[in-house]
Amino acid sequence: MRSVRAAETAPTLHPWLVHARELRVRAGRHLAVDGLDLALKAGVHGLLGPNGAGKTTLMRALSTVVKPDGGSLTLLGAQVDGRTDLREVRRELGYLPQRSGFYPRFTVREFVEYMAWLKEMPRTSIPDAVQRAVDRVGLTSKADTRMKALSGGMLRRAGIAQAIVNDPELLLLDEPTAGLDPEQRFDLRDLLRDLGADSCVLVSTHLVEDVVAACTEVLLMNEGRLIFQSTPADLIAHGGRGDAGDSPAERGYSALLRRHRSNA
Repeated sequence: MRSVRAAETAPTLHPWLVHARELRVRAGRHLAVDGLDLALKAGVHGLLGPNGAGKTTLMRALSTVVKPDGGSLTLLGAQVDGRTDLREVRRELGYLPQRSGFYPRFTVREFVEYMAWLKEMPRTSIPDAVQRAVDRVGLTSKADTRMKALSGGMLRRAGIAQAIVNDPELLLLDEPTAGLDPEQRFDLRDLLRDLGADSCVLVSTHLVEDVVAACTEVLLMNEGRLIFQSTPADLIAHGGRGDAGDSPAERGYSALLRRHRSNA
């Protein structure tokens, strides 16, 4: 597979880093993603939707953790179809799942080093890459602390560090702000904007204000389908005084969901 980064100056038939057509993905017996069309380039994309909308299942499919049940999915120019060798794609992926495990006796540094090794990063580049990732998430002083001694917010930041250690072309973060305090959320917004300058970043969250503050594009899912994809300003413009929510962004979000449900 030719890397998107390596081909930046050459013509390509796949300008999208993520491209899905009529994508269908099951979560157990339930069809959680049902005929979804999606196209993403570089930038920070915020994925919103109510519980059960299919956001986590979509993230698992994009991370190659689960295989699609139908439709087509192309990641970084490679078709995900059960026949393609996805090792090269996975080297260029970063993924923070909604619930992530870890070895409790590992230090933060050891945990991120281990994940870098799993991503088949060159051995000589791992120490510097690990230190940079740990620094970027604000865990420099905790780098040699065991994972079992970290708070919930620190564990989440360690999870983000492992996701970005390989400078991925495609970064998938499922509920990255879980357990973070307001100041840490503000820092994460800055980090997302920085990462989105060169990579495709998809962030799934329930916090509409974080999406509006950090993302270049907003995506809204409901019942397994993408019902809105546009700018934060466009999301806000859909709301009105009579819509539910404490901010213009939240009112836009609730208005879009209400209109979609009334037309279903």
